[in-house]
Amino acid sequence: MHEVRRLGLPSASLLVVASMVGSGVFTTGGFLLEALRSPWLVLLAWLAGGAIAACGALSYGALAQRFPESGGEYLFLSRTLHPAAGNVAGWVSVVVGFSAPMAAAAYGFGEYLAPWMPWHAPRLTGTLLLAAFALLHGAHGPAGAWVQNFAVVFKLALMAGFVLLAWPRLALEAGAAARGEGGGFGAFFSALIWVSFSYSGWNAAVYLGGEVRDPERNLPRALLLGTGLVTVLYLALNTAFMFSAAPEALAGKADIGRAAALALGGSVWADFMTLLVAFALSLSVSAMMMAGPRVSACMARDGHLPPWLSLHEDGTPRRATFLQCALSLLLLWSAGFKDLLTYTGFTLGLSTAATVCGLIRLRLKEGDACPVIGWPWAPLIYLLAVLAMTAAALVRQPQAALGGLATLPAVWVLRRIGASWSGNARSETR
Repeated sequence: MHEVRRLGLPSASLLVVASMVGSGVFTTGGFLLEALRSPWLVLLAWLAGGAIAACGALSYGALAQRFPESGGEYLFLSRTLHPAAGNVAGWVSVVVGFSAPMAAAAYGFGEYLAPWMPWHAPRLTGTLLLAAFALLHGAHGPAGAWVQNFAVVFKLALMAGFVLLAWPRLALEAGAAARGEGGGFGAFFSALIWVSFSYSGWNAAVYLGGEVRDPERNLPRALLLGTGLVTVLYLALNTAFMFSAAPEALAGKADIGRAAALALGGSVWADFMTLLVAFALSLSVSAMMMAGPRVSACMARDGHLPPWLSLHEDGTPRRATFLQCALSLLLLWSAGFKDLLTYTGFTLGLSTAATVCGLIRLRLKEGDACPVIGWPWAPLIYLLAVLAMTAAALVRQPQAALGGLATLPAVWVLRRIGASWSGNARSETR
C-alpha cells in the first residue's frame, strides 16, 4: 500500500515542534542551574543546544532531499552505509527513539496531574494518555493530523502568553548578580546531555517523509523552521524560569516551571503552568505516536518485521501504532523517569551521529550531486558535539551511558530475528 502525501509544510513543521517540546524544557532547568551555577550559562547551554540541533537539521535536510521517503535513520543508514546499519537504527528508533520518550512524557503527564486525579497513580494516568492517542492516530490518521496542528498552535500561544505576562515581573537584577563560576567544560557538556534530550525530535518530519507533499523542498524547510522556532521558545521560557526568583530558590528543582510560576504569580499561575506542562506533554506523545509507527511500517514493507505491520489500506500504519503503544506501556511500567531521560538522550545521540556519518560518506562519494547546506561545518560540528557529550556521559553518568551502549548488541539480536522472518539475514551480510 502506497503512502498518501497528505502533509504540507505547516503540518510537517508543527510536527517537529510538537515532538521537541516535551518534558525536558519543563524539568531540566533546575538541574542545569544547580550544575552550572549561573543563569547566563544555563541560557548559553540552551542556545548551544539549539545550534547543535540546527546543524543536525541541516544534515538531515540534505538526506531528506536525497531520499524523500518515510523511515528516518532506518532509511538513511540503509542507503548511505549498509542495510544492516539501517536495520539496527530502525530497531533503535522503534524501541528507544519513540517508545522510551513517549513513556517518559506519559509518566511526566501523570506526575503533574497526580494531585488532581482521584487515583493518584501517574502510571495509570499515563496509560490512559497513550491509549487515547494510539486510538486517535491508529484509527483516524487524517483527523489526527488536523487535531495535532490545532493543538500545537494553541500550545504555542499559551507559552507565548506566559512569557509575555512573566516578563515585567522578572528579577533580572537577581540573575545578573549570580555570576558564579561554572563547573568547567566537563560540567557544561554533561549539562548539554539533558539539553539535547529536550531538543530531540528535531528530526521528526523525516519519519513521515513519504506523507509530506513536495518532500524535497518541504522536508528540509520543516526541519529548520521547527528547530528555529523551538530554539527561540526555549530561550524565552528559560529566561522566564531563570529570572523568576533568586537562583538558590530554583537550583535542583525538577518542577522548575511550577516553581517559577509560583514565584511570579502565586498558586493561580502555578496551576496554570501545571496545565500547560500537561498539555505540552500530551502533544509530545501525540506527535511521536504519529511518527514512530511509520518506521515499523517501513521495516515491515522491507521484510524486517512481520508484514501485518505494514500500512493499512487507507495509508495509516494502524497495527504498527498499536505495537508502538504496547512498547511504550511496557517501558512506562518498568522503568524510572530519570533513567528514561538519561538513557534515551545518550542512545539517540549515537544513532543520529551514525546517520550524519552516513551523510558525510555520501557527500564524499557523490560530491556536488549531494548538496549539503553548511558543508562541511554543519555535520562536523554536530559530530564533535555528540562526541563531547558522549564522553561527558561516560565519565559523569556511567550507568546510563553503559545501558545505552548495551542497547546496540541487543537490537542487533532483534535485527537477526527480524531478518529471519523473510530471509533477509543472508542478503544483508553479502
